[in-house]
Parts: sequence; C-alpha cells; structure tokens
Amino acid sequence: MFVRLSFALPLFLLATLASAQVKIGLMVSATGPTTAIGIPQKNTGELLPKSIGGSSVEYIQLDDGGDTTRAVQNIKKLIAENNIDAMIGPSTTPNALAILDIIAEAKVPVMATVGTSAVVEPVDAKKRWVFKTTQNDDLIAEALIKHMTKNGVKTIGFIGFNDPYGENWYKVFSGLAEKAGIRIVANERYARPDQSVTGQALKLIAAKPDAVLIAGVGGPAVLPQATLFDQGYKGRIYQTHAVATEDFIKLGKEKVEGTVLAAGPMLVIDEIPDSNPTKKVAQQYIAAYEKQFGGKPATFGANTWDGGILLARAIPAALKAGKPGTEAFRVALRDALEKERDVVGTQGVFNMSPTNHNGMDERARVLVTVRDGKFRLLPE
Repeated sequence: MFVRLSFALPLFLLATLASAQVKIGLMVSATGPTTAIGIPQKNTGELLPKSIGGSSVEYIQLDDGGDTTRAVQNIKKLIAENNIDAMIGPSTTPNALAILDIIAEAKVPVMATVGTSAVVEPVDAKKRWVFKTTQNDDLIAEALIKHMTKNGVKTIGFIGFNDPYGENWYKVFSGLAEKAGIRIVANERYARPDQSVTGQALKLIAAKPDAVLIAGVGGPAVLPQATLFDQGYKGRIYQTHAVATEDFIKLGKEKVEGTVLAAGPMLVIDEIPDSNPTKKVAQQYIAAYEKQFGGKPATFGANTWDGGILLARAIPAALKAGKPGTEAFRVALRDALEKERDVVGTQGVFNMSPTNHNGMDERARVLVTVRDGKFRLLPE
C-alpha cells in the first residue's frame, strides 16, 4: 500500500503542474522562399521565457514552409491537438490572413510577425484576435515618401508581390504618394517563386520614373532590383522593411548599393543613440541570440522576441481571470494585450488599444541605406 501511494502522489502533482501550463504556438517559414525571415524567428522561439507569472510555458513550433495550406493545417493542429493559449507568427502575410477565420472561431490571440497592416486593420470580429509586432506599412511608407520628397522624386514605378503583401503596400503607398504629389507611372507584379522579372523591369524602365519602389520580402525582393540594375536603370531604388536582413546584401551585392529603406532601429543598432528607448532592449536580445547561435539575429527574429515580451506582460493578468487551456484565459489574455501601454521592445514602443493592435509610432522606424556592403543610418 505504501508503495502504491508513493507512486500515485507524483502523478497527481504532475497533473496539477500540467493544468497550469501555458501553451504557445510558434509558426514560422523556416523553409521555402522566405527562410531569411523564418529561421531567425525559429531560433528566437528557443530563447523565449519558459516560466511566466508562476506558470510554466511550453512552446510548440511548426514550420509552414511559406505555404498557406500548411499554415492552415498547422493552426488546426495547434488548436485541436495542443490546445494552445496563444500563438506567435506566422512569418508571411498570406499565411497570417489564411488563418484568420480559424483563430477567431477558436478565440486564440495571435502575435503576428508580418509587415502588412491588413492583418490588424480594421479591427473587426476576426482581427480583434490579432496583434502585430512589426511596423505597419503606412508608418514605413511615410518615411520613404519624406525621403522621396526631400530628394526631388516626382514620379515613381512600383513593383510588388502579387499577393496581399504587395497589394496592401500598393494601396497604402499610392494613397500617401498622391497626397505628396508623387505620381505612380508604372505598376507591376511578380510571384515570390519567380526566377525572372525582365518583362516587368523593362516596362518600369520605359515609364522613366525618377525612382522605383519594390514591395517584396527577403531574398525574392532582390530579383527586381538586380534585374533593373542589369537592364541599366540608373534611378534610386526604395525597398520596404521586409528586406532588413544581411541576406539581402549578400544576395544583391553591388546591385543593391544605394538602396533606401525604412526599418526598425535594431538594423543599425550601433548607430542608434543611447537615448532611443529600444536600444537597450535590442542589445539584450542580440546578446542572448549571439550566445545561443553564434551570430547576430535579423530584425525579423526581433519581431518574435517582441511578441514574447508582450505576452509575458499580459499572461499574469490573464491567469487571474482563468486557467490556461480555457476560453476564459484566452479571452482575458486578449483583453490584457489590448491594454498594453508603453511597452518597450526591440523594434519600437507599443501602445495597444481597442482600435490599434500594432501601437507603434515613429520611434519604431529609421531611414537606412546600403553603403559599402552595409546597412547605414540615414537622417530622416
């Protein structure tokens, strides 16, 4: 009898511990065309806190390969089999939009690590479950347009992905450009896996724009710029914050020299003044990443880290309202995230609200150029 009781006690304790465990899904594109984004996010997932508010935290990580079908399969698995309380990810805009219906029905808060504001705007019945840790398109576009205006750009050619990332960028940029008196004289699209955009590049050049804006992500964003270079285009090239990775320079080499983009301060951390509130947080993240993986992380990994920061602040409040694994806990977690104020992350300062699930302001962006094979800070 003594032996049987001593065996039953640990099982009871284990069951109690498991019931208090918070489960967070991590969905990344560590394979496929956007590995430059997914791999640092995957690695960062291993650095997130394993205990929050007195509860242990389990992270269940799945790779979607940049494929929307796999993303849908993954989120269904995370909800049905793992009973997750929240999720960080996915890495790409199409995948984030593909899972909206599912996470809204299951009432699972999601920390989206994608650039497109369309995943959180406008906040409606579905998007009220999504929060975003990257700068919204309009925040980045405003900085680019200021630079264009300052440098005499009157006409511009646009080429972007033929998916929600490219489409939302065109929608946001075209509206702001019109107000600034900048005319879009060419509008082209291409697919993420495309190996050639010569036809589109020639049309852009024929329109004789003062500059070209490329709305692509990671390595695939190099293709239009390299093609324009090869075809002899001499105007300035602008890119979005989705190329804020050393792989962009490694792939493009001399063909991406002079590129102008706006991105999070962490991209040029050594040139950011100590007065910037994000610098200390970014340095802590970089140090942890380098210790674990032996190299500096891309800013995309920082978006996952910031998702962890926001969840770590919100989880203790949610624990007071419900037990992990229940709808009450997930609802309380969503409500707590919506009340986050003055949260300093690696990429910016977050002030969430019922109508703003991104909460970043001008402190979340800097102008950057590629000079001598490195990202360098530009005055805005």
